[in-house]
Amino acid sequence: MVETDARAALERLIASHGDDYAGLSKLVGRNAAYIQQYIKRGSPRTLPEKERGILARYFGVDERLLGAPENHGPHSAMQLVPQLAVAASAGSGAIDSLDSLAGKVGFDPKWLKNLSNDPESLSLISVIGDSMMPTLCDGDDIMVDASAATKPLRDGIHVIRIDDELMVKRVARGPGGKLSILSDNPSWPDWEDVAVSDVRIVGRVVWAGRRL
Repeated sequence: MVETDARAALERLIASHGDDYAGLSKLVGRNAAYIQQYIKRGSPRTLPEKERGILARYFGVDERLLGAPENHGPHSAMQLVPQLAVAASAGSGAIDSLDSLAGKVGFDPKWLKNLSNDPESLSLISVIGDSMMPTLCDGDDIMVDASAATKPLRDGIHVIRIDDELMVKRVARGPGGKLSILSDNPSWPDWEDVAVSDVRIVGRVVWAGRRL
């Protein structure tokens, strides 16, 4: 593929996904004008292999679409999971909205299928606070399966809302059909005998990642 085609392909991908030049430049570890200069000014003339690979994984496309040599092995398509600019408090609760898209992260579709029967319902958010330590730590990224909110509750770690406060807690069914909202950190209190009507299940936590 000639490089002018690669630039045009990247510009189409950016437009169709609703991304912006500065955000993608940050994604590949470059200054804010890097992607715009590549597309509009042809500088650099060719995307370096590292940056090209990151963008291919992000958009879930073959690297050859973005200028890789024709003899480059095909890149298996990745499924994009939305990353939301919100945090679920592992503490006293945080008021947030679950409609703020910060970006998308590519994962292997088969791996996602092992986490959820409905991968389209998955999203990534961050954890703040320490009430779920050592299971979840402040700053961890968690993958939340929103389809769990439409199914019978299974004991486990969930993102929940109580009085408009978004939090991540261990949720278990107790006597009489009421819920126990539990913290893994013994320094934090548990809430027993909580009415089901007082808790909105946002989704079940199915994976966690930690920055080192």
